[in-house]
Amino acid sequence: MAGFFTWLWDWLLWVFWATEMDVTIIGLQNAGKTSLVRVLAGNEFTVDSLPTVAFNKKEVKKGHVSIKCWDLGGQPRFRSMWERYCRGVNAIIFVVDAADKNAIPVAKEELHDLLSKPTLEGIPLLVLGNKSDLPNKLSVDDLIDQLDLKSVVHREISCYGISAKEETNLEAVLQWLVARSGK
Repeated sequence: MAGFFTWLWDWLLWVFWATEMDVTIIGLQNAGKTSLVRVLAGNEFTVDSLPTVAFNKKEVKKGHVSIKCWDLGGQPRFRSMWERYCRGVNAIIFVVDAADKNAIPVAKEELHDLLSKPTLEGIPLLVLGNKSDLPNKLSVDDLIDQLDLKSVVHREISCYGISAKEETNLEAVLQWLVARSGK
């Protein structure tokens, strides 16, 4: 019976206080962006995700918040689109493969290039070090240092280690997003 009341409460919240937000998820190819969106949307993790061509859109519901996620391709030919899809969103999520240390310098360059765009000033940034379940992954502190996140100013910024595969820290990601839904 308690489940019914929880469902009823969630439904009432949704009907009367529903909030929508837009989030753009970017990062280099193979960082795990699509897997992250699939798992956040309540689907199974799959090992054999195909690379995203251009973009995917998925809706994630958390309590009374509906989060429209724009998952953009990370291959070099799609990176020029990132800025256009990041304009006017409630938050930007930058996903990094924390176990691919060779990709970090390119990720840093692409992230800082994107954040330098005047159209994106002030949009909160969430950096996710994905694949935290793998050996030899970078810690959150290492990611902050190697991506030079402390030099990012004029915006709120957070950094978490996650694993889309193991669903590690995904509740914290959703809470972070929901907290910014009213901004």
